[in-house]
Amino acid sequence: MAQLILMPGKERSALKQSHPWLFAGSVGRLEGRARPGDTVEVLADNLRPLGRAAYSPQSQIRARFWTFDPNESVDDAFFKRRIALAVARRQRLPALRGQAGLRLIHAESDGLPGVIADQYGDTVVVQLTSAGADKWRKAIVAGLCQATGCARVFERSDSDVRGLEGLEPVTGWLHGAARDEALVIEENGVRLAVDIAGGHKTGFYLDQRDNRALLGQLATDCSVLNCFCYTGGFSLQALAGGAASVLSIDSSGPALAQAQANLALNPQLPAERAEWLEADVFDALREFRKAGRLFDVIVLDPPKFAPSAAHAERAARAYKDINILGCRLLKPGGLLMTYSCSGGIGLELFQKIVASAAHDAGRSARIVQRLAGAADHPVALNFPEGEYLKGLLLQVD
Repeated sequence: MAQLILMPGKERSALKQSHPWLFAGSVGRLEGRARPGDTVEVLADNLRPLGRAAYSPQSQIRARFWTFDPNESVDDAFFKRRIALAVARRQRLPALRGQAGLRLIHAESDGLPGVIADQYGDTVVVQLTSAGADKWRKAIVAGLCQATGCARVFERSDSDVRGLEGLEPVTGWLHGAARDEALVIEENGVRLAVDIAGGHKTGFYLDQRDNRALLGQLATDCSVLNCFCYTGGFSLQALAGGAASVLSIDSSGPALAQAQANLALNPQLPAERAEWLEADVFDALREFRKAGRLFDVIVLDPPKFAPSAAHAERAARAYKDINILGCRLLKPGGLLMTYSCSGGIGLELFQKIVASAAHDAGRSARIVQRLAGAADHPVALNFPEGEYLKGLLLQVD
C-alpha cells in the first residue's frame, strides 16, 4: 500500500475533528505507486499512521478517508459492513420506516465518501462521485443488494463533480433487468413517477420529503405559488392539503409535463385547482408584481446557484433577487418557504440574504421554522458540508 505523508504541521489542521477530506496543500509526498481511487495509508510527517483513504491525484481533495483506524482493512467486507450499518440506522427511525423513496447512503455522513444510494421501491439508484467510490463499484453494489434485497441497481454517476476527479460520466444497469413499467412511489399519500435515467439527481429530490408534507399542512384554503416546481412534489402536497389554488412554475417543459402526469396519477386530487406555467421564474414573478397578483403561500426552491464557495457572491445576488420578488408577492401575514441547496451558501449567510431581501422589499418578516433535509439525509458532526439543504419558513407582514 502506498503511503501519503503530510506536510509538517498539517496533521492537526488536516484531521481536525476527524474531517474526511484531505486537501492537496496538506500533502507532502506520496511514497510508492497509487492510481486514482487506490487506498493509501495516510501518515503524519513523523510517520505516525493516521488512517486509510482513497487517493485522487487530479482533485484538490487529494484523499478521502475511508477509516481513521490505521489497522482497518478496506476491502469488500468493509463496504458490506458500512452499507449494512447505514441501512440499519434508517430502519431505527420511525419516520423512515415504510418509505417507498429513501436515501440509503448519504456519502461522507454515512462514512462512505462519494457514495450516494437512493431506493425507490424495489430499485436502488447509486451515484459514485469520487475516484475511491468508483474503484469499489462492485463491492458497493454487492453490499446494497445484500442489505436491501433489491431487485435491481441502476447507476447515475453523471454529475459534473466527477470531472474534478478525472472521471467520465457512467450510467446504466449494474444489477437486475430494466423495468417494463414506470417506476412510481407513494410519498405521504401522493403517487409520483420517478425517472431514474433522466431525472435530476437520482430521479427525485428525496431530501424535501418532510418539507413537502409541511406545505400540505400549511396550504389549506390558501392560494399557493410553487416556483421551480420540477415534477410537482410540492404542488401535489399542497393540493392534497386542501389548497384553494396552486400555480406551479418551471422553465422546463418536460418537467412540467411530468408534473401534470404525476397529478393524473392521483385522481383524488382536485386537478381543476392546479395551474402550470412554463416560464423563467424571475420573469414570471416580475410580471405578477406588475399585475398586482398576490398569494397566501409561496415556495422558492431554486436550483443550485452556488456549487462551491467560489460562486457564493454571484449566487447571493440571485438568492436575494428571488426572495425580494417572493416577499413582494405575499399577502400580509403570508408564508414564504425559501430554500438554498448550494453548498457554497451556509445557513448563516442564507439567513442574512433573506433578511436583506425582506428589508429591500419593504416587508417585515419573522422565522417561524428553520427547515432542512429529511432524516435519511443525516449530517455527520465531523462533516458540516453535508448540510447542503437549508430553508426558512417565514411569516411576512
